[in-house]
Amino acid sequence: MWPKLVALNLRDGFLVVIGFMQSFAKLVLWRPDVVFTKGGYVCLPVGLAAKILGIPLVIHDSDAHPGLTNRILAKWATAIATGAPLEYYSYPKKISRYVGIPISSDFHSFTSDERHAARELWGIDGASPLVVITGGGLGATRINNVVIETLHDLLKLGSVVLIAGAGQYDKLRSLTPPNDNHFQLHAFVSKDMAALLGGADVVVTRAGATTILELAALEKPTILIPNAKLTGGHQLKNAAVYADAGAVKIVDEDEMISNPAILKDAISEILRETHESVTMAKKFAAFARPQAAKDMADMILAAVK
Repeated sequence: MWPKLVALNLRDGFLVVIGFMQSFAKLVLWRPDVVFTKGGYVCLPVGLAAKILGIPLVIHDSDAHPGLTNRILAKWATAIATGAPLEYYSYPKKISRYVGIPISSDFHSFTSDERHAARELWGIDGASPLVVITGGGLGATRINNVVIETLHDLLKLGSVVLIAGAGQYDKLRSLTPPNDNHFQLHAFVSKDMAALLGGADVVVTRAGATTILELAALEKPTILIPNAKLTGGHQLKNAAVYADAGAVKIVDEDEMISNPAILKDAISEILRETHESVTMAKKFAAFARPQAAKDMADMILAAVK
């Protein structure tokens, strides 16, 4: 295992050097007024080339845990934008600004009429509570397995929509009832996702930064199940931002696997304790940043001056 990791790191180091030379040549040719990067190792050679050429550099960090690339580039950045409040970052406060994450305007607090229309669009029973469970674009096997194991009990709470990811979809399809107005299984949703989430009474999801702020904009009671194994534990740190404010519920994945009823109980509590759920959702909505795209553009343009 270790020799393979060392080999991969050496390969990546070589690719960064090649990427730097390519980036340097491109920036000399294009001579941009400003360079904007979002993190990830592919941004490192571009940012370094911008630094050497004296081109203003603006970076944005969606996660509450800064990645290695952004931690390096922050030393030379002209301006830094963050997806979470500044107290969760070690960036220089003088050049940093909390802007949130740009998201589609489709994600907004739904009126009762909009929620009813969303249920009709998706063919979901409008009379019972709606629980939407999603593990992200690729799905989440451990969440899927718990949902299937407890599906009988979950359906007693209301309608359930599970977005399972393509990899496990065929297996789960064989274990679940056909789609109707009470239960739906989807591999992936590419259209009308905002309507589906906006029509929900509770959403269960991973702790990806963009998904979190989409749900904050929807003012949606939310249960986060962060994936602790992802790089730097960034989902744990994303979830902690909103848990600290009492804006979401957190379900520990390992505890959920040991006792699958934990997820059902958390969903049941949100549906049962409506006053507390509304309060939690309002706290969550306070993190919404509908002007994030404009604020980010303003920072980029200001760096040119």
